[in-house]
This record gives sequence, C-alpha cells and structure tokens, in this order.
Amino acid sequence: MANKPESAQTTLQRGKACLRCRKRKMRCDGTKPACQQCVRAKKGEGCEYDDGKGKTRTQLLREHIARLEARIRELEDPDYVSPAVVFSSGDLSLYTSHSPLSFPSDSSPASPNTSWTSLQPSTSPSSTQFLPEIDFDDQQTRFQPPLELARMLLNIFSPHRHQCGLDIHMGRVLDSLTMYPKEQRHPALMNTMYLWACFISRPEPLSQHEEHYLGLALDALREGLRDGEKIVDIIQGSCLLSMYFLVNGRILEGSYHATVAAALAVQCGLHINTYQDEVWPSNPQEQYDLKPSRTGVKEGERILAFWQVYNLDRCWSVILRKPCIIPDGPDPRQSINCPWPQDWAEYEAGHINVVPPFQTIRGFMGGEVSSSGFSAQAMRVKSSALFARADQLSSVWEPRMSQSSLNMMLYDTLTTGAKGSSMLLQQTQELERTILEFITTLTPLDQLEALAVDDKHTLLVTHTLAHTALVQLYRPLAQDDPIVFDRCARSARACVAIIKHISDLDYKYLDPIVGPCWSYVADTLIIELETQGATWNVVETDVRNQITTLLYAMTTLGLHLPIVAIAVAKVQKRLSGL
Repeated sequence: MANKPESAQTTLQRGKACLRCRKRKMRCDGTKPACQQCVRAKKGEGCEYDDGKGKTRTQLLREHIARLEARIRELEDPDYVSPAVVFSSGDLSLYTSHSPLSFPSDSSPASPNTSWTSLQPSTSPSSTQFLPEIDFDDQQTRFQPPLELARMLLNIFSPHRHQCGLDIHMGRVLDSLTMYPKEQRHPALMNTMYLWACFISRPEPLSQHEEHYLGLALDALREGLRDGEKIVDIIQGSCLLSMYFLVNGRILEGSYHATVAAALAVQCGLHINTYQDEVWPSNPQEQYDLKPSRTGVKEGERILAFWQVYNLDRCWSVILRKPCIIPDGPDPRQSINCPWPQDWAEYEAGHINVVPPFQTIRGFMGGEVSSSGFSAQAMRVKSSALFARADQLSSVWEPRMSQSSLNMMLYDTLTTGAKGSSMLLQQTQELERTILEFITTLTPLDQLEALAVDDKHTLLVTHTLAHTALVQLYRPLAQDDPIVFDRCARSARACVAIIKHISDLDYKYLDPIVGPCWSYVADTLIIELETQGATWNVVETDVRNQITTLLYAMTTLGLHLPIVAIAVAKVQKRLSGL
C-alpha cells in the first residue's frame, strides 16, 4: 500500500477532479500533471484542473466569446457601453478595420443589358486568426463549434433566415445543439448557417471566418451526399451555399449548388404530395430518410424545404439565363403537387393541408384556388412562378416569329380586342391577366406595416417580383411599340413605388432577388429617358426622380449584398452617357 500514489489512498475532494473526468462523470485520481483516466485514453496533454490557480482553455474561450458579443452589441448600438474588459496584446486585432466588400468604381464597363452571369465575383475575406486554437474532445465532431459560439452564430443568423430563402424552426435547431449527434441537424446545414452569420457580420471581425465555415460546409456536404442521411438538411444547406455564392458575385459556384439542390429535391420526391399512396416506391428511395411523417413540424419542414428550392430554381434561373431544373409538366410524375407552404404555427398545431393531390403551380396558373394558398410564403412562391413564366414566354417571341409580324398581331389585339390566332399571343395575354389578378390578392403596400416583420419583408419581395414579371413579359417588344412600352413603364414605376414602403432598417433583411429586379426596372426607365427627347412629350424630371429613388435603393442594398453593388456601378455607367 505504501507504493500507491497518495491521491489514490483517500477519496478525492469534491471539485478536485480534472475537467475531462468531471464532464464524463468518471472517477478521477487527481494525479498531476495528468490523471490515469486521461493517460489511458491518450488524452494526457488535455488533462486540465480548475483549481483556481489559473484559467483553463475553456474558460479563456468563454471569456473571448463574451468579449466578442459585447463588441458586436457596441457596433450595433452606439449608445451601448460594454463593461470594462482587459485585453491582451493578442486581442487588439479585434479592432482592426477590415472590409471584405469589393465595391466597383463608376468606371466598371458593361451596360444594364449585360447578363448577370458576367458580373465579377467579390472575394470573400481571408481566413485570418481571430479566435484562439480550439481543441475539441472526442464527443465533438470536426464540424461542430463550441456550444456558446454555435448559439451566438445562430442568433445572428436567425433574423436573416428568410432573406436567404430558409424557412426553418429556429427553436428546434437551437435545441438540437445539446442532443446526441444522431439527433442533431446535419453539419452541412449548420455550417452554412454559421457561414451566413459571418457574412451578415461584415465588415466586423467575425466575417474573417467565412472561409473557415465555408470549407466545413463544403466538406460536410460531400460527406452528406456520400452517406445519404438527413437529405432535407443537405438540400437546405445546398440552397444556402448557392445564395451565399450568388450574393458575392461567384456566379458559377452559386449556379452549381442551385442545380444540386434542385436535382436532389426532384430525386427524393420533395415535389410530390406525400399523402399519395404511390409516392414512396420501395426502391431506390428507401435509402433516404425521407418517408412521410404525419408529425406536423416534420412534414412542414419537408414542404418548406421544397419551396425554398423552388424559389431559388425559378427566380435565379431567370437571372442566370439557364434552364429551370425542377420539372412541372402535364405528366403526373413530372408535375409539382407539393402542398402550398403554410405558416409555422399551422404546422406546430398539426394543421397540414391534406386535400386530394392536385397540380399546385399548374392549377394556380389555370385559375384554381386553394384555401391554403394565401400565406405570405405561398404568395412568394406564386410570384416566383409568374416571374419565371413571364421570362419563358418573352424568350420564345423572337425565335418563333419576326418581330414586325408579332407587333402587328399584338397591336390589333390590344386596340380592337380581337382574338389573336397565335397560341403564343394567347398565352401571353392569359399570363398578363393572371399576374394582374394576382397583384390584387396581395396585401396592399400601405397595410404591410401592420404585419409581422418577416411577412412584411416577404411581401415586399412578392410585390416586386410580380411587377417585374410584367416588365419581363413585354420587354422584347417594348422599344418598338409605344403601347407595349407604356405597359412596361407603368410596371417599372410600380416597382419604384414599392421602394417608398421600405424603411432603412428593412434593407439588410431583403431577399437578394430584388437587386436583379431593380436592375431590370432601371433598364426600362433609362430607355424611357433616352426616348423622351426624341419622340415622346413626357416630363423628363419625373423619370429622373424615379431613377434617383431606384439608385438610392440599389446603393443601400449594395452595402449588404456585393452583387447589387456591382449592378449599381453598371447603371451609373449607363446614366453617365446620357
């Protein structure tokens, strides 16, 4: 007995065990510098004691996070005074000015007619030292930050989730942080949310870690595709990655991940109503954890994930001039009959749309009305469908017939009311009526302030997409036909009128798709300005005021979204030549 260590002869006092044994509730012998439990687990170097004689790495990390939170609050609220904190020399880098946004100069070449695919990317900030080295124990994965840091990042991201198209129950996401790994959300989704939190924080120091979380998100996405688990999370993460690349002007990467998300959604049947008996064949879908759940929240997440992909696919395919990925044809196997998205309160209460399956988008285009299709999310989806359809029809005009013949048919129909013989013309007129009727069902702009903040931002984008769809519909013929151009100009002015209902605080929460929409509107107004002096007797000052309002909105949004800042430079370049 005399040869045994003294620490083993008596019971170790409470609070004297090493941090690792205390966390795992294992018996610790208190031996220093490393107890036997840590030595046997080959964790001797990580054996630490909280004996009051010095701060552990965990304590230092927590203090560091507290300082970051205080600094973020100071920057957001100039009147806030944080408690005094003593900083070491290594912390001085926290106050180093760093702006990752690359704003183009007025001399940037290109006209508003240039495709968005030609925009130059904005470089993401480099991954510099910001947080201290973090040693994860064997209960953490390499994708998972410390709990306090994860919560801080999610709290930063949460108010912006609708901005990047994600409609998710953040309470459940936060709760999952303390669950067993198998019950947590997939790292591909989590790290894209952390990535967006860093991006939103630009130009503050937290943004320096974008590359870190971008790398983790890409690695987690590859592993998720290989394993085929939590596929809804994988799809949502792919959408967030796509939006991150797109808003930074990294067009090819953004387009790639949008395509991946849409292809996965179709492959896994997200576009299909899960209440159909034949939806889930035994092969090959069995390998995916996607079998329909009658639980409201789980089914709601599945439905909302599909519409997130749909909005991304339809809207940005127009901007990037590429085909849509998600099919929606007359064939039931290739049509969308996923129920319309509802509010989270409906899903939490278990109120899921269980009406017999119908073709959701095609039914809406054909005049069908669904009682569940009037939520803010559903109206946003409908505007995406109208926007994409308008672009599709306008792109068919020139290849199908000469412009002069179509102009004459269109003029005769608009002035006399006669039915045109062209199926294309009929489809165009039907779509115009559908868009105009849809606009009348939207909450009026002067009533948006009475809505929840998220619904207000969603409906601002919905109004903008609907009016831009009208601009797109007749844009190929607008310069040659005064009647058609007048319709375009009225829709463009309607988009400018929407801006007057956007407060300065709203800009940092707006969906990035409004940037390209405003670019289309600016193009129309500039054409009107160019035409006035030659042929039209219209007050030039009014048009210039409209353009000034539009440029203010684009410049303000460009402070948060680099891709819009690039578009502003193109508009200014064109205006300078007038």
